[in-house]
Amino acid sequence: MAFTDEDKHAITFLRKNKNYGVTRLLKEFPDKGWTLGGLKTLLSKIDRTGTFQRRPGSGRPRSARTTENVELVESLILSQEDEPQTHHTQRQISREIGISQSSVRRIVKSDLRLRCLKKRRAHELTEQNKRMRLQRSVQLLRLYPASLVNFIWFTDEKLFTVATPNNSQNDRLYVANGVRKRDVAAKRLLRTRPTFSKSLMVSVGVSALGRTNIHFIEPGVKINGQYYRDVLLMQGLLPDIRELSEYFIFQQDGAPAHRARETVELLQAETPGFISPALWPPNSPDLNPVDYKIWGYMQEMVYRVKIRDLNHLRQRITEVWNEIDQRVIDESVNQWRIRLRACARERGAQFEHKL
Repeated sequence: MAFTDEDKHAITFLRKNKNYGVTRLLKEFPDKGWTLGGLKTLLSKIDRTGTFQRRPGSGRPRSARTTENVELVESLILSQEDEPQTHHTQRQISREIGISQSSVRRIVKSDLRLRCLKKRRAHELTEQNKRMRLQRSVQLLRLYPASLVNFIWFTDEKLFTVATPNNSQNDRLYVANGVRKRDVAAKRLLRTRPTFSKSLMVSVGVSALGRTNIHFIEPGVKINGQYYRDVLLMQGLLPDIRELSEYFIFQQDGAPAHRARETVELLQAETPGFISPALWPPNSPDLNPVDYKIWGYMQEMVYRVKIRDLNHLRQRITEVWNEIDQRVIDESVNQWRIRLRACARERGAQFEHKL
């Protein structure tokens, strides 16, 4: 076990003033987890130098983390104010300066005291989008207090493909030293994906009261206003919701089929409560629990196995949907008002990176 600075100060005091040895220290402090070898080394250093601190100038002289190299790394790893996206990766810096990548990492962490943050994808927002998001987030917070949130059914549609969504950032292949890339079999080195992968569109609704069945839109079907009203709403989502709750508030986003006049009139007539597209913030998947939580969770679970074909994809989606713990849904719904407030604080701009 490593010694803390507090431990070292205490040991130094006891050694100098009371001449404690290894055996006495282990007996007096049995819960510290100190080792015999570690104490011997530390006491030897105290006896030899009078302190546990490193002497100035001790250790191997710096050969890579020089002032010049620190300045070079700083200029290369940070984008210049008037030249965005001009930063280099640590590997590129290592090659350009001629020092090891581990030295570059130490310079970044210890000398420059920089921390790397991962970028996230987000919808681009226009100034008009931001104004509308601010205005409607405030309206939703006022109209739907915490006491009503559990009655809201959040709905959405998503396209799942047979081909696994590509995320190559952490996709690595390790081979033995001396093996050249050109000698590695293509099927091991390449991750192939069909140009046009077969897909299934699904529609769901979630609430603190439960979840709907998962509804598949058959391949080739055009999701226009009539199909959305006659099939997805009247034969799918609304009957599912009514089985679970007599009173509910229905939410949908501003997709063309959703904001059609006939659709809005139908939902106003068929639902006890309705968050219309005119009230829902535009370009706001970050405000829909299905978008910001459920779809990501489902995608991760569905593609844990290699999907063979459309039938297998349908089976996997159904299995994962039926196995989702209600606590996952509750957690996502509980974030809704928190996210609305965050959106309002940012005046309608992106806010997820600050949560």
